[in-house]
Amino acid sequence: MHSAPRHGGNLRTLMANFGGTLADWIDCSTGIAPYSYPLPNLPVNVVQRLPHPTAEFEQVVAHYYGSRVFLPVAGSQAAIAALPTLRSAGKVGVLRASYAEHSWRWQLAGHTVVSLNPNEVEYAAQHLDVLVLVNPNNPDGLIWSRETLLALHQTLAARGGWLIVDEAFIDAIDGDCDGVGAQSLCADAEREGLIVLRSVGKFFGLAGVRLGFVFAHAALRERLVQQIGPWNVSGPALWAGQLALADHSWQAAQRARLAADAAWLAALLTEVGLPPSGSHPLMQFCPVQAIDQWGYALASNRIYARPFNTLDIGLDAIRFGALAVEQRATFAQRLRLAASQVV
Repeated sequence: MHSAPRHGGNLRTLMANFGGTLADWIDCSTGIAPYSYPLPNLPVNVVQRLPHPTAEFEQVVAHYYGSRVFLPVAGSQAAIAALPTLRSAGKVGVLRASYAEHSWRWQLAGHTVVSLNPNEVEYAAQHLDVLVLVNPNNPDGLIWSRETLLALHQTLAARGGWLIVDEAFIDAIDGDCDGVGAQSLCADAEREGLIVLRSVGKFFGLAGVRLGFVFAHAALRERLVQQIGPWNVSGPALWAGQLALADHSWQAAQRARLAADAAWLAALLTEVGLPPSGSHPLMQFCPVQAIDQWGYALASNRIYARPFNTLDIGLDAIRFGALAVEQRATFAQRLRLAASQVV
């Protein structure tokens, strides 16, 4: 059994070795937007009552995602953990360079996990029980076309298999004024064997709220409800999600500023010798030759980025998450200093 996966967003270890307080560090170790949806004061009744999704909440969610076949969950992580328990042990394909919780959770449930490179997916789908793809992929930003994904689903579903598409990062690139875009498969999730995961944590900068959605046909959603139990999403999460998903003007502004920030960051990384091979508004994926030197230099200058080594994903790379405008000057100064320290 493999060890539990590592994640970004936890500065304790680095602070223990390199000092400083939270305020001293620039944390770009996650794919969470640096601009959070501005929530108003929490109404008292939101915490006094048991959390049941209202008709208005369901209408807002259906409009944003373009589908009504959804189940709210306490972050898409809740679904990632629960879905493997709904199938008997089988063969599950996951990209080698992808969000590690998928592979880990299927292994914990007793399944055989097959690590795949992107060029192996089409052939492997003919022999898998489940295929899990993150679209856009984390950490490298790889995008799977809608046509490719639907073809893969057809291959798997013909034998009773599942295609699970984790769209945690799609909001930033798909949709002009809301989340209904050309790439998302939410509207297709009534098809048996197709499961789509969505989250308000990344694009909306609300990771701590813990709200996500599973889009799937009714029978699978009913089984999932039995597994995770009632009231799994808090009242404050339902309240916050409804406000954020309904605010199309804020969403458009968020996409515009994230795109501008990503272009600036990609240019700076290229300047210091870390040209991204994959770029997304919430992450820049940079293969490196001297990962140990880069990791030490970044941490010494109190930049917390996410390193990946060959054992993780098949190559050495560093992923930089999105930075806010007000962080640019300090980050650029520290990054250039770190680059000067790498031989």
